[in-house]
Amino acid sequence: MTLSDLENKIAAGEIDTVVTVFPDVFGRLIGKRITASQFLEHTAKEGTHSCNYLLTLNLEMEPQEGFQLANWESGYGDLEMRPDLETLRVLPWEPGSAMVICDLYGHDGRRVEEAPRSVLRRQIEKLSEQSLGCKLASELEFFLFNQSAHDAFQKDYRGLSPSSDYRIDYHTMQTARDEPIMRAIRNQMPIARIPIESTKGEWGKGQHEVNFIYDEPLPIGDLHCVFKQGARQIVEQHGKCLTFMPKPWAEEVGSSCHIHLSLWRGATNLFGTESGGSLLFKQFLAGLIKYSRDLGYFFAPTINSYKRYQSASWAPTKLAWAHDNRTVGFRVVGSGSSFRIENRLPGADANPYLAFAAMMAAGMAGIEENLECPPIYNGNAYVDASLPSLPGSLKEAAEFLNASRMARKAFGDAAIDFYVQTARLEARAFDSAVTDWERRRYFEQI
Repeated sequence: MTLSDLENKIAAGEIDTVVTVFPDVFGRLIGKRITASQFLEHTAKEGTHSCNYLLTLNLEMEPQEGFQLANWESGYGDLEMRPDLETLRVLPWEPGSAMVICDLYGHDGRRVEEAPRSVLRRQIEKLSEQSLGCKLASELEFFLFNQSAHDAFQKDYRGLSPSSDYRIDYHTMQTARDEPIMRAIRNQMPIARIPIESTKGEWGKGQHEVNFIYDEPLPIGDLHCVFKQGARQIVEQHGKCLTFMPKPWAEEVGSSCHIHLSLWRGATNLFGTESGGSLLFKQFLAGLIKYSRDLGYFFAPTINSYKRYQSASWAPTKLAWAHDNRTVGFRVVGSGSSFRIENRLPGADANPYLAFAAMMAAGMAGIEENLECPPIYNGNAYVDASLPSLPGSLKEAAEFLNASRMARKAFGDAAIDFYVQTARLEARAFDSAVTDWERRRYFEQI
């Protein structure tokens, strides 16, 4: 939707509110609802402002310490939100509303490098300097429940009933129960410029998967975040709730965000050749295998992320690659112009901007360093102790990221210090928490 389109919809009385947002470090869309006339007359041209502490909050909206970007000592000032008018879209699940996504700028007029959208832009610009482009797509999984989000909260998220009674991977009968919701998602999302290829039942009870169309990184990051918010709203309108938590229960499979990626120059996919993968592809893949431990936080940004990495759970535990083997971290699929790498490491909690940027940075490091790709893996990677493993916890991932020279070169010290601190604070919060497991384990018997 162009600005002119928006003006026409406002004049026709179809739009009265513009949801003006930016993605925070968790991928949540944060911002304001601005009246349509104010947006046209001022915000579209001049932008708007928000408090800089919004990038340094935890999930409970508590200000966190240890950040150079925003702190009590500097008084928590403002950041400028500049609308990216290329992102204008109607929100069919929110009548009378449009949305625009903003980039963040400081008082010096420079882009806030720590902001997720800026992190991804930096990697896109590096590719562009070499006349390269990137295309990717994400697959997103979630669990659907028969309770509303408010009711789930009131129940402390205990005793929730999944929308199906048994596992529904590729089922078309049991998933028909959820078809009013899934059909609404498939039909409404394209109106909001979120083209969906398909939906399907996944392996868990009440678990579904959505596949998006292949596109450039920034638009896919935007639609990914808008989808997560819109899907929650659509599901809530049907009296139910969903979660993108990567591992809601220990005994159940986790939810992933597989990312498919290839490098392009113009209209040519540079990964595929008639005889298989190109040298560029092999070097890129080698970079992913070498540096995904360093950048693991960007694929697995929460405490719960690391509960998903379990043997024989469909989530990877080892850094290896193969063509059609779901036990490895990287699966190579497609042919010709569709030849691509599927990264199976990210969970559904991954911030797409950061995950995409991490893939691009790791792969390009492999090209720059002329890395040799390990041989294709055959067998069950879960049980092979010789393969490099993923980080085992958020705390471990934070230290890998902090020590990574490649990450600091690719993202800059300011961004890496910012995300290391974010990860450390989340790990520290969990370390100080008393869990249900501890009470069941120790209350009577210790």
